[in-house]
Amino acid sequence: MSQPYTAPSLKAKAFNCPHCNAYSNQTWVMLANLIPQNNPYWIWGNSLDISLCAHCNTASLWVKNTLVWPTAILAPIAGADMPADIKNDFDEARSVLAVSPRSSAALLRLCVQKLCIELGEPGKNINEDIGRLVAKGLSPKVQKALDVVRVVGNEQVHPGTLDVRDNPEIAAKLFALVNFIVDDQISKPKLIDELYQKIPDDKLKGIKDRDKPKV
Repeated sequence: MSQPYTAPSLKAKAFNCPHCNAYSNQTWVMLANLIPQNNPYWIWGNSLDISLCAHCNTASLWVKNTLVWPTAILAPIAGADMPADIKNDFDEARSVLAVSPRSSAALLRLCVQKLCIELGEPGKNINEDIGRLVAKGLSPKVQKALDVVRVVGNEQVHPGTLDVRDNPEIAAKLFALVNFIVDDQISKPKLIDELYQKIPDDKLKGIKDRDKPKV
């Protein structure tokens, strides 16, 4: 089972590196410890921390409690099987999460709308698309994930009661839901099909014969 995404946080012993994205141990250095106390910049250095990734050996710069370099990415990367056009929107949502969770949530709603098209729906009305998928036997968990992203995203572009500016962690959690949908509806069926095709022809014939309607 893969390590869940862990966002960078000040003084944490390990998290997903904002440079290489690997979950890795971090070594911390306060800049003030590198400056003599009689240096006028020593006090300024108390506000600066450096985290060094054990995986890529690259440093990140923190000012007080905020990661300032590289630009904070607080969300997991897109699943490997996410379609390219949807991945572009997903990556854009990741890039703006730290500065605009509302924009991020709205972009993820767009990802879900495009995923509905990928799953064979028209894509004109996302609520109706989800309803049709449910009628076709969509898993209740996937339905819930789709509707969470849909509703939260809608609330950011229309007057509503759920404003992720008050709860930015909600926007961050939507990324995991979009990845879950892709994994359930695209990655797992793809894996099953790939393995099924490796079954010998005589065994496949036996399966087909077994499953023929009985007269």
